[in-house]
Amino acid sequence: MKEKKDKLTLRQLEIFLNVVREGHLTNVAKAMGLSQSAISMAIKELEKILGNPLFDRINKKLILNEMGRAFEKEVTPILKKINDIEYEFKNSVNKGMVRVGASTTIVDYLMPPIICSYMNTYPDVKVALKEGNTKKIVDLIKEGELDVGFIEGVVNDPEIIKTIIGIDELVVVTTDESLKDECFIDTIQDKKWVLREEGSGTREVFLDYVKDKVDHINIFLELGHTESIKSLLINHQCLTCISKIAVTRELEEKKLIQVPLRNFECKRNFYMIYHKDKYKSDLFNKFVTFAQSMMRQMIQEKTILG
Repeated sequence: MKEKKDKLTLRQLEIFLNVVREGHLTNVAKAMGLSQSAISMAIKELEKILGNPLFDRINKKLILNEMGRAFEKEVTPILKKINDIEYEFKNSVNKGMVRVGASTTIVDYLMPPIICSYMNTYPDVKVALKEGNTKKIVDLIKEGELDVGFIEGVVNDPEIIKTIIGIDELVVVTTDESLKDECFIDTIQDKKWVLREEGSGTREVFLDYVKDKVDHINIFLELGHTESIKSLLINHQCLTCISKIAVTRELEEKKLIQVPLRNFECKRNFYMIYHKDKYKSDLFNKFVTFAQSMMRQMIQEKTILG
């Protein structure tokens, strides 16, 4: 009679990844509501099943060894996918929650009417919206904290699937009346510029676009929100590069001036993103189809009006 061999369990994998993340058994035990000895035993049992130690025990600390790093790389996407499937199957196509992230321009000027319209159409679906710059939204997608994201920055990450949903124009605006005449970008590089913080899609696209056109940009101040920048510009003679969608009203009301720059056509894509291992339930597919369609229509309307 053959001896029955133990099999890996999801609980062991969860404990393993938590130990990797936290680095201390005490923290893991507290977070999972288990004793420290139970956590230690689970790790030892896992190593016994695999036939190899996963950690080096150095100065009473557990440090991943070569085998442990390889094991972590393999099991992380598996556990993430299982968690996604569990989460999604608790929802039906017209009932449940979709976790959405959007970067600043999109969350301020495009996303609210989309979410309101969707939740009015499907009242049993809750859409949880989280705001952040492009980098933050990408990080939250990779951590499994969001189902789908809408961003305005460039992302090149093998874990991220992206789809272009619209094109946005960036314009340079100010209240400085002396900048009404046509000029080149390098003639105003020494003016006081107010830009978004590092990690912002708007900032990265603008600076990348002008890197071959100017020696530098005199960044006078960095702010974390588009509305804060607009408020500052209206009361001070500074410059910024911003989405035309964000300043359509101010340009129409002549509260801001678009600087007529020669050889300046700075455009970027709006993207929808999700994790490559994301389980795409009917609820997920229905929401993203709705959101993409409505967002494309809104971008087109705002571009025409602008």
